[in-house]
Amino acid sequence: MTDETELPAGDESAAPAADTPPDRLSVNPRSEFHAPELLARGVGIIFNGTERTNVEEYCVSEGWIRVAAGASRDRYGNPLTIKVKGEVKPWFKS
Repeated sequence: MTDETELPAGDESAAPAADTPPDRLSVNPRSEFHAPELLARGVGIIFNGTERTNVEEYCVSEGWIRVAAGASRDRYGNPLTIKVKGEVKPWFKS
């Protein structure tokens, strides 16, 4: 026996929800990568072996995160961000 669950051919609707976060996600509601239903579950980020809690946006395939640059704001009141490159591992907290 195997631990894998086999689905009937052509029946993708019976597949369980993927328990891996998307490749790219943003907390900014104006971003095309914003997904409030995923953010409500709670997404944790491990960046270069350290858990980060101040991530504004991440991309696993390109290997970067965006973090706020201190308390600096742009003229619209949005935080200024810095793109930092490294190994990104997202995970769901719940």
